[in-house]
Amino acid sequence: MSETLMAKEPYVSSSTQETRLLGSRFAEKLKERKIVALYGTLGAGKTEFVKGICEGLGIDESTVNSPTFTLVNEYNSDGQVVYHFDAYRLKSIYEFYELGYHDYFFGDGVCLIEWPDRVEELLPEDIWRIQFTHLGEDKRELLLMDE
Repeated sequence: MSETLMAKEPYVSSSTQETRLLGSRFAEKLKERKIVALYGTLGAGKTEFVKGICEGLGIDESTVNSPTFTLVNEYNSDGQVVYHFDAYRLKSIYEFYELGYHDYFFGDGVCLIEWPDRVEELLPEDIWRIQFTHLGEDKRELLLMDE
């Protein structure tokens, strides 16, 4: 398994555990940028990757679940805060605006955003962008789109 995601080189994960491990290793990159936009269809592995990131940041991955109906979940561990967004059910970009996204994005915590295409115009420029592609029952392709 590759140690990290490399820009412009897709990585193929063959299991949920591998996707989580990759997320855990990616957590080290969050010292450079604290916002990660996770693009991909339902079942592409975004939430499993988030679980890995959280684990890499010292947060119990069993507490991590998709915030589909709440829009944002907050996870804490030893002063580390992670905000996990899911924009899938937004009716308009104004809902995200009213959520106070600016305070999250420019605060001290890490922001992980599923379905960022629905709030693209509100995303800062200097963020991590990762594309997830569902290749089959257990296979997922992950691509760091810019670095």
